[in-house]
Amino acid sequence: VSSMAPALLILLGATVILQTDSLPDENVVLLPPVNFTIKVIDLAQVLLCWEPNPDQEQRNVQLGYHVKINAPEEKDYETRNTESRRVTILHKGFSASVQTILWNNHSFPASSWVSAELEVPPGSPGTSIVNLTCTTNTVAYNYTHEKPYQVSLHCTWIAGKDAPEDTQYFLYYRYGFVTQECQEYSKDTQQRNIACQFPRTVIKSKGRDWLAVYVNGSSKEAAIKPFDQLFALHAIGNDKQKPWTEWFLIVLMAATCFILLIVSLICRICHLWTKLFPPVPAPKSNIKDFFVSINNEKTGSSETEVEVISYAEEAGLETLEASVF
Repeated sequence: VSSMAPALLILLGATVILQTDSLPDENVVLLPPVNFTIKVIDLAQVLLCWEPNPDQEQRNVQLGYHVKINAPEEKDYETRNTESRRVTILHKGFSASVQTILWNNHSFPASSWVSAELEVPPGSPGTSIVNLTCTTNTVAYNYTHEKPYQVSLHCTWIAGKDAPEDTQYFLYYRYGFVTQECQEYSKDTQQRNIACQFPRTVIKSKGRDWLAVYVNGSSKEAAIKPFDQLFALHAIGNDKQKPWTEWFLIVLMAATCFILLIVSLICRICHLWTKLFPPVPAPKSNIKDFFVSINNEKTGSSETEVEVISYAEEAGLETLEASVF
């Protein structure tokens, strides 16, 4: 034990030195990131990018970043990366801020904030669509089909109250990395597009990705304001799901029918077996009666009993008959 004491002291001292070296210097000041930008990379999707401050002291520190989304909805999170993808609506604009933090020491003072924003898209007020609703419908195929199911998409909307009569709307949807433009529209009395049908899509009925729908427009009289919206697939899931009570009744009925079918088959098989192999009747035995007659004769009955035994031979078959007079 005494020989291990020096080794333990050396190990303890090394641990203390390493912990001391890993602590940031009290004179270290965290500087804000630089070159912070926000770029639209797809429908309802932006990329936030920034770079560490070139004057930032990075010895013995692990830098992280605190990102705050200011609009259209407030949200904040932390990351060690210098870029971040966000899925969000953009027709209301988008703004965010970022600051430098110590990843392993949140009590250390963070840097100041830097911000960037995307302006609200141009367009005349009251010209964008309203009441956008979308539903999906899943059609199942047999197992021989290359795809087990097909998801269609149907969207409807109402023209903006201040949209000119010559306004024409156009719809796009994005799911994952795929963006498609509508080709089948329904029109109102003024021949404006007010509904769209996608018979086939790349949407997965059980997928977790957001469905982004974007509608813009054109007119000779005014700039049409665009509109976008995000849909969770489970919220627009037109596939009717049966409650568990209905499933239970269905399973119970199926099980009952199966049992009755098995019982019916067993009964049929037994009946057929009886017809094919009927039971052989036991031959009638007169020997017992013969011995009973003999016994009665020996007891000396008051009645005269004569045993008549006759043999009849017919076609090679011998038959024994006993009669009592």
